[in-house]
Amino acid sequence: MLEEFSNHLYNALEEACNECKSNLISLSGGLDSSIIAYFVKQRKPKAVTVIAKDFVSTDLTYCQMVSKEMQLPLTIYNVKTEQILEAIEETIKILRNFNDIEIRNNVVMYLAIKWAKDNGEKSIITGDGADELFAGYSFLINKSEVELEKEIKRVCSVMHFPTQKIGKAIGIDVESPFLNDRVIQLAENIPVKLKVNEVDGKRHGKWILRKTFEKNIPRQIVWRIKSPMQDGAGTAGLTSLFDSIVGEEQFIEKKLTVQKTDDVVIRTRESMHYYEIFKKLYGTPVDLNSEETCPYCKHHIGKSRFCRMCGAFPI
Repeated sequence: MLEEFSNHLYNALEEACNECKSNLISLSGGLDSSIIAYFVKQRKPKAVTVIAKDFVSTDLTYCQMVSKEMQLPLTIYNVKTEQILEAIEETIKILRNFNDIEIRNNVVMYLAIKWAKDNGEKSIITGDGADELFAGYSFLINKSEVELEKEIKRVCSVMHFPTQKIGKAIGIDVESPFLNDRVIQLAENIPVKLKVNEVDGKRHGKWILRKTFEKNIPRQIVWRIKSPMQDGAGTAGLTSLFDSIVGEEQFIEKKLTVQKTDDVVIRTRESMHYYEIFKKLYGTPVDLNSEETCPYCKHHIGKSRFCRMCGAFPI
């Protein structure tokens, strides 16, 4: 069963990657972007990796490894904190939320896509979709098969990719081979026991992807633990940055003011910074016409347990 699905998956991804017209890969050195690099290496594409200069990042060694293995010209785009903060404002403007997790992750894609634009590129290839379709997220790997199947369906039913919005706003086409219709259809038919499984006593998501490409990609990459963009690029350090520069008394005062004037509860110093930008651009997120709202920001959430506006979870 594994061999049959692996062959189909290999062929579907090869076809999807070959259909991409871009000559630039957003490379993290993770499994997904490395698979893309493997399939398009014959055309000698360029690659770009965003690294926060002032914070700890985990992607640098891995993306250099992939670049060397696939013989891809790689640009390491080292960004200073002030550049990240400027990019955050633009990211919030595009995404229209102050969700701290989404902002920390997608400011990385904003910087990569903006780099592409500034360097005369018209498009970029990303690994969007692999984590959702093949159970790459860490919160999925310890679930039972029944729970896992249910949760993957839920995740796939609500999956969205801010990268597409960012690309459209900047004027860069974003190509995502994992979101090719054939790949999605195939992923839906792959049993969950092939998506999450054990290797050397450790459970891994995207197991079938790893097994399919373990002979084509360096082992350190194939079995690398999932690293969110915020960790890979280093923007996770923003949380500590805001905690260090905003005093407790100042934060509490701001928090009480926002709660009183806007009926919005801000949970962290980082969120406060993003909220202030959001409010300046769009006003408060409070949705007076909905009965199904987030208990923190009062924005409409429907039946979801996750608030896309402020990032609250679980609700």
